[in-house]
Amino acid sequence: MKKALLLVNLGTPDSPSYFNVFKYLREFLSDEKVINVNPIARFLLVNFIICPFRSFSSSKIYKKVWNPEYGSPLLHNTEMLCDALSKKLPDMDVQFAMRYQSPSIKSKLETVLSNNPDEIIVLPLFPHYAAATTGSVFKEVTKRLSSKWVIPKVTFINQFYDNEKFIDAWIDKAKGFDLASYDKIVFSYHGVPNSHVDDVYENSICSDNNCEDGITELNKLCYKATTYETTKLLASKLNLDESKYIVSFQSRLTNKWLDPFTDKVLEDLAKNGQKRVLVFSPAFTSDCLETIIEIGDEYQELFIDAGGEVLDYVPSLNYSDKWVEAIEDIIKYGKFSIYIHRG
Repeated sequence: MKKALLLVNLGTPDSPSYFNVFKYLREFLSDEKVINVNPIARFLLVNFIICPFRSFSSSKIYKKVWNPEYGSPLLHNTEMLCDALSKKLPDMDVQFAMRYQSPSIKSKLETVLSNNPDEIIVLPLFPHYAAATTGSVFKEVTKRLSSKWVIPKVTFINQFYDNEKFIDAWIDKAKGFDLASYDKIVFSYHGVPNSHVDDVYENSICSDNNCEDGITELNKLCYKATTYETTKLLASKLNLDESKYIVSFQSRLTNKWLDPFTDKVLEDLAKNGQKRVLVFSPAFTSDCLETIIEIGDEYQELFIDAGGEVLDYVPSLNYSDKWVEAIEDIIKYGKFSIYIHRG
């Protein structure tokens, strides 16, 4: 049985120029899964307010992380991961795509289909299901496949936050740090609008479901619930007492996003005498703008300015051996999968 594995990451501009950053942001923010408002309002907001102004500042930030040899760190890390998996899984056609910009899902699906596979496994590289990430990937894949006359079996893996080897891959990354030397461990996840987690529930909202306490049948696909559960799994393996760590959410666009906000948490920790802090970002499997610049530069500066002394962050999984092993396990034993019929 011929199988193909399509890894999908979020995306990155083709270059850090204003034009390419504008192009990337426009595609990203025009997605109804990302900004779920009236289409006309979204068009006006994205094209005439957000992108014209934000592209200037974002272009400057991308230039800071752009490597002269391989360009975008997110693209490079994903490509290296794909290469490592191709060697690990020689009988499987392993490809990677970006949800936004290049290489596109459309082009990579054409490559995959040209080899006439019996099954395509789609693995978005996001540990926790969220409509704006994994949901958007599934929407795009389905859209592109729906135009084909023959569709092979397609398996969508929609989250893997509780895969033991995924957790172990993070534990392996933590070995480079003396956890006891830090006053606090912060588990910082990418934020999402409150409305995105509220929409998971038909007859309630997220705050009604005690998502911080554990996974239930109702909240098993709620981003907030699964991030808190990830933290518990990591803390257990790291032997961390509850008083030693805190969960927070970064990269917010407005105050109507999941809280507590990472920048505010770090500022408060510093003001309360916590001098040394270590940050994990388990939602990011590849180092990118949000880890390298937002945590490594901006949050570090904020923390020190507020009275802290040391802010370190644990590098993402990128293309580590343990992460490659985890993906092999995830595609074999993925707990939550959705199947499309054979064509």
